[in-house]
Amino acid sequence: MKLVDFGLGPYVQTTPSRRFPVYTRGNAGEVYPEVVFPLSTTMARDLGGDPFSDALLSTGVITRAECDEDADVHMGIFGGYSYLNLSVSRVIAVRTPGATIAETDATFLGAEGIAPPHLARRGDRYPVAMLRGVLHGLKVLLADEIPHLSADLAESAMWRASLPNPQNASDDDLVAVMTDSAPMLARMFTGHLLVSGGAGAAFYILRDICSRKLGNGSVALSLVSGIGEVASAEPSFALWDLSRLVAADTTLTSLFDDGGAGLYDRLSSARGTTAVEGFLTEFDTFLDNYGSRGPNEWEMACEVWGTEPAMPLAIIDRMRHAGEDHAPATRSTARVGEREASVRAARSRLNGVTRWLFDRALTSAVVHSRAREQGKAMLVKVIHDVRLAARELGRRMAKLTPEGRPDDLWYVTYAELDNYRRDPGAFADLVASRRATRDALSQLVPPFCFSGEMPPIETWERRAEHTTEAATAGTVLTGIPGCSGVVRGRACVVTDPSDPGDLGPGDILIAPLTDPSWTPLFVPVEAVVVDVGGQLSHAVIVSRELGLPCVVSATGASLSIPDGALVEVDGAAGTVTLLPD
Repeated sequence: MKLVDFGLGPYVQTTPSRRFPVYTRGNAGEVYPEVVFPLSTTMARDLGGDPFSDALLSTGVITRAECDEDADVHMGIFGGYSYLNLSVSRVIAVRTPGATIAETDATFLGAEGIAPPHLARRGDRYPVAMLRGVLHGLKVLLADEIPHLSADLAESAMWRASLPNPQNASDDDLVAVMTDSAPMLARMFTGHLLVSGGAGAAFYILRDICSRKLGNGSVALSLVSGIGEVASAEPSFALWDLSRLVAADTTLTSLFDDGGAGLYDRLSSARGTTAVEGFLTEFDTFLDNYGSRGPNEWEMACEVWGTEPAMPLAIIDRMRHAGEDHAPATRSTARVGEREASVRAARSRLNGVTRWLFDRALTSAVVHSRAREQGKAMLVKVIHDVRLAARELGRRMAKLTPEGRPDDLWYVTYAELDNYRRDPGAFADLVASRRATRDALSQLVPPFCFSGEMPPIETWERRAEHTTEAATAGTVLTGIPGCSGVVRGRACVVTDPSDPGDLGPGDILIAPLTDPSWTPLFVPVEAVVVDVGGQLSHAVIVSRELGLPCVVSATGASLSIPDGALVEVDGAAGTVTLLPD
C-alpha cells in the first residue's frame, strides 16, 4: 500500500491484480461508502495480514500461487475508494459445478450488466481446486452450527471487558488497544468471510432447486424470510420501542416536533420530567447495545450512533409517525407464518435426494445468514472500542498543536504513528495536504467497475454533476429480487440515513445504498429500493425479516426516480414501475 499523487495530492492506493483484473464497488460500496483514511487502512494492512486470502485458501478453491501475486488481489484501494475483486468471484463460479458467472454476480455483488464481461484465462478451470471447492461446499451444506463463531464471540467479549477507560488510559495504553485489536479483527474477519461465503453458497443451492424442481427460483426468497435472530434487524426493534415512548407522551412529542437540530440537548435539559427521564434511560441502554452501528461503521474514523446520537434520534422521529401495523414484531411474525407455509408447500413437491438436499440447503442458509449478521455485529463492536480509544488519542494529540484537530490522527499512516505522537506539529502540513486530497476525492464518483488499471482520476464524474434523466410514468427499472411482495406508494429518495426528511408510512424508500445503519428506516415504509447490492446484502436480509418488498441493484434509481413519484415495487420480479399520478 502506497501513497499516490492523483493530481489532487497523494493518497492511499494499492496495486491491481494482473491475474484477476476486474474490480467492483459492488458490496464494497455498502461496507466502505466513503474515501478511506490512511491510519485505519494501513494499520489493518500492516498488522492484520490478508483475511481474504486466508479465507479462500481454507476453502481450497483458490490456490496459494494465485493469492501470492505481488498485488492486492482480493480487495484493493483505488483512488481512495475500496473495491472487491470481481474476477476472483467469477473464477470461483467457473470452478463450482452448476454455478454461473451471472448468478454469482447477482448473489454476491449485484454487478451484472455493469461489469466488464469475464475473459476466460488458462487456469480458470482447475480440477484440483474444483474438487476442493466441492468438498468445502459439502461442509457448508452439512453445517448445523458455526463453532468458530461461538469462540470468537467469547474472545471478543473478554477482550472488550479487559479494555481501560479511554479517558483514564495512558497514551501507550490507547495505542495498545488500537494495535492489539488488528490481528484479532483480521482473524475474526476471516471467519466472517467464510460464513458469508457459506450463506451465499447455501442460498444459491436453494434457489437452484426452486428454479429446477419448483419452476420458480424466487420461491427461495420466501423460504429465508422471517428466520429470526438476525442481529442487523435487532436495532430496528429497539428503536421502535423508543418511538412508541415518544408517540405516547405529549412532552416527548413536543420536543421531537421542534425538529432534529439540538434535539438531544433539549431532551437532556428536560430530564426533570418522568417521561423524558425514562426515554433517555432507555436511549442510553440502546446506545450501550447498538452504539457501534452507523453509516460506514467499519471505518474507525467515522461517526456512528454512539458518537453522534442525533442519527438514531432522527430514525426514532420517523418511526413515531407509523401505526402499530408497522411494528417490526408484527411484521416479522406475519413473515414467519408465510415462511413456514412456503417451506411446507415446497417440501410437498419434492422427494428423495432432492428433498434431502433442499432441507440441508435451507438449514445451512438460515444458520449461515444468522451467523453472518451476528459476526458482523461482533466485529463492529470491537471496531467501535478501537474507535473510542483512537478518538481520545486524537484529542490529546490535537492539544499539542496550535491548530490541531482531533481527527488529524487519521491522516497519518501506521508507520508514521510513533513519530506523529512525538511531534504532531511536524505533521501539520502533511495532514492538511492529505485532508485536502481526501476532500477532493470525496467530490468524485468512483467507477463502479474497472478492468486492469483504474481509469484516471480526471475522467471521474463529479458528484455535483452526477445526474440521470428523470424517469417518467411507464418507466420500469429492473433490479435483483430481494423480498417478495407487490406494493404501491410515494417514492421518498433518501441519500443520508441521518437526514431521512419526511419519510414515513405510505412511502417507498429509495436509497443509493444501505448498510445496517439504514435498516431501521425500513420500519415506517412500505417497500425498499436500492441502487446497488446483491441478494445477500443487508437491505435484503432485513427486508426479509420485516416482510418488506425489496429490490436491489436497481441501477440509478435514487437519481432517476423523482421524489414523490407514485411507484409500484414488485419484490419477486425485481421491478420498480413509475405510475401516473
